[in-house]
Amino acid sequence: MAKKKQCYSGIGGQAVLEGVMMKNGDRFAVAVRKPNGEIEVEIETYKGIIPGSVLKKIPFVRGIFNFIDSLSLGMKALNFSSEFYEDEDDEKADRFADKLFRGHGEKIVNALVTIVAFALAIGLFILLPLFISSKLNVYLQNDSLLAIIEGIIRIAVFLLYVSGITFMSDIKRLYQYHGAEHKCINCIEHGKELTVENVKKSSRLHKRCGTSFIFFVMLVSVVLFFFIRTESVIYRVLLRIALIPVVAGISYELIRLAGRSENVLVKLLSAPGMMIQKITTKEPDEDMIEVAIASVEAVFDWQWFIDDAFGDYETDSEADEEDTELEETEETEDTVYEEKPESDNE
Repeated sequence: MAKKKQCYSGIGGQAVLEGVMMKNGDRFAVAVRKPNGEIEVEIETYKGIIPGSVLKKIPFVRGIFNFIDSLSLGMKALNFSSEFYEDEDDEKADRFADKLFRGHGEKIVNALVTIVAFALAIGLFILLPLFISSKLNVYLQNDSLLAIIEGIIRIAVFLLYVSGITFMSDIKRLYQYHGAEHKCINCIEHGKELTVENVKKSSRLHKRCGTSFIFFVMLVSVVLFFFIRTESVIYRVLLRIALIPVVAGISYELIRLAGRSENVLVKLLSAPGMMIQKITTKEPDEDMIEVAIASVEAVFDWQWFIDDAFGDYETDSEADEEDTELEETEETEDTVYEEKPESDNE
């Protein structure tokens, strides 16, 4: 039978401190390489902020809630991984926070960190480009051109940011684990057994990656802000903040489409995000790949998936780096490959 190049698995993940989080349906696992070299795996269930709600099935609306869920789950996974690398000062700070907030220190601190991070993101990627482009208004009396320039500045700031933090050793390792996460997903979605050697040969780029999602956010914001305008600077700021859920909802649909389509136009739209992934992912070492594999295997029966999805097809004998793949991070309403029933394993 004809060769089947790729099959969507429905799993997604995220790199964390010295580890990888993988999510399959409502279950997720965080695998971390501890300082002593052992791999610790935590498996939990996460149903989201509005579990079972019909809102999570409505196009353009579901993206808003999935975006919030991704942030919440990502923070939870990062907290778990960071526990293994806390020093004495961190532990003292945690105890002080718990005492100050009567046992709710972790939740409140996480909420404050999220608020600060969100505020910084708005300042860096929304207010800064708007401020710079508004200063050009003296020289360019063209609102349409200024709207485009604002978008270009926003993308440039993002590229400088993701490139700049690469020089931090912890971020470089985080990018390597990000690469390990993508490689594992690409490996099984191309019908390969999930082994270190097969994962090493797989591509570290994936269309469903959160990096590509952020690029779509940038692209959609350029289009929306081009058509939706106001003369007041204050209203322009408020409008950009108010439209964040709209931008997220549209971008989510685009990333879903990119992950399932081989259409030429979709590939062209996905190409810049894939290029940016060459910055946000790095080639992992074998130890990192082992951690990523442990995370996958904790929540996903990859052997069953390969047998079910590729059983009647002739699969590739190797995964070339130049193959163009599909990732994010994130949920799916498609088939979730859980563990096979015991009767099927006999």
